[in-house]
Amino acid sequence: MREWDPRTAAATEITSLVALLNEVSAVDLPDDPLWQDGRMRDYLAVTMPGERKMMWLVEENEGDAARGVAPLGAGSIILLGDIGVVEILVHPKARRQAIGRALLTEQVRVALRKGFTTLGVEVAGGTSAVDFYQAYGFTLAFTEIRSVLRLDTVDWFSLGDMAAGVGAGYQIEFYADGPPEHLIAPYAAAKAEVRDDYDLGDLELRPSSYEPERLLASLRTLAARGLQLYVVVAVQEKTGEVAGLTEVVVPAQRPGRADQYDTVVVPRHRGYGVGRAIKARMLFELRSAEPNLTEVQTWNAAVNEPLIKVNQELGFVADRQWLEYEGDVVELAANLRIS
Repeated sequence: MREWDPRTAAATEITSLVALLNEVSAVDLPDDPLWQDGRMRDYLAVTMPGERKMMWLVEENEGDAARGVAPLGAGSIILLGDIGVVEILVHPKARRQAIGRALLTEQVRVALRKGFTTLGVEVAGGTSAVDFYQAYGFTLAFTEIRSVLRLDTVDWFSLGDMAAGVGAGYQIEFYADGPPEHLIAPYAAAKAEVRDDYDLGDLELRPSSYEPERLLASLRTLAARGLQLYVVVAVQEKTGEVAGLTEVVVPAQRPGRADQYDTVVVPRHRGYGVGRAIKARMLFELRSAEPNLTEVQTWNAAVNEPLIKVNQELGFVADRQWLEYEGDVVELAANLRIS
């Protein structure tokens, strides 16, 4: 095992990591599209300002990754705010050989050294990773349901009715690369208001920005990682405030499947068809802007019934549980026998 920096790694090492991702996905998430090498270095290396990422590789033979051979395992930790976010990948042929334990040990050592008290991790339900993290002391903190929409199943005529079904007094606007400058402050304000109104209790392991300066930094970071952002906003014409917004990202590393990021509707603007209209409009725009796109995936907490209903009307189909685990660093260190 060695520490690994994607910023300086040879191109063949990046290729080898893509191979590992696809070998893991083939077993754990067989219906997911394959990863590609397009801008993978940027995807792995770039972080938000103030965050730090460390990575490790486990090779069967020294230099395997440089020769393009998929490593036996890879791990990372992102240090952000008051939590360290970890990820561990172990090649299916190398599981139950303590590779995951070795990678987790390094992650916990870093967290201890940096003074972090909590580690968080996202785990796909129904995979061996669930038992792995539970065995070392992680506890379930939050559960979401991932849903996938295949664009070839969309009823575009019905979708047109949904896109036009917003109440009077709202303007629906589409932007590539994020909201324009004059909407940055009201856009961030809408996110912050919904966050305060409807705290879902998750660990916030995925990006979301609630104030203008951090929102701008987030937009720059997405672009630097090779993630194409599209947003649709509903603006109340009378006040100019952002009543609702939805964000979708299309990664260069997996351009066939888009990721839904935030969708929010400010409480006082609910009941006017805003959520349904902005998500329907987004699908029309994606069809034009991303001709190679075939699927969109989204995540919802089980308690977020209004948005789940909208997604079902659009044609999203529930796929599997997506679990957020957290672990106390001191307890993890004891379980791993780190002195």
